[in-house]
Amino acid sequence: MENKNTNGYDDEEMTVELELEDGQMVNCAIITILTVDKQDYIALLPLDEDGNNDDGEVWFYRYAEDENDPNAEPSLSYIDDDDEYENVADAFDEYLDNVEFDEIISEGEDE
Repeated sequence: MENKNTNGYDDEEMTVELELEDGQMVNCAIITILTVDKQDYIALLPLDEDGNNDDGEVWFYRYAEDENDPNAEPSLSYIDDDDEYENVADAFDEYLDNVEFDEIISEGEDE
């Protein structure tokens, strides 16, 4: 059963805590990791104190893992280039379209 307070994001491995430039800590649900032009990106859903996201805002960051140390924390970095950001946003829209399509197909199979 899903925990209504966290929109189903109650698994610790499904969230990450980010420190913003102003020092504020924000808990984010990990939506997916996308690869665009051979670069990995992470899509994060910022959550409020109750574990909810009411505005639908999604944050994109460059994502990298240390290939030499699988236990190391992955690194996130800002996307400064507008074209790069647009490419990631387009890939995310395509991901959402595929997820929505998959949900429609699985709902049909359940009937």
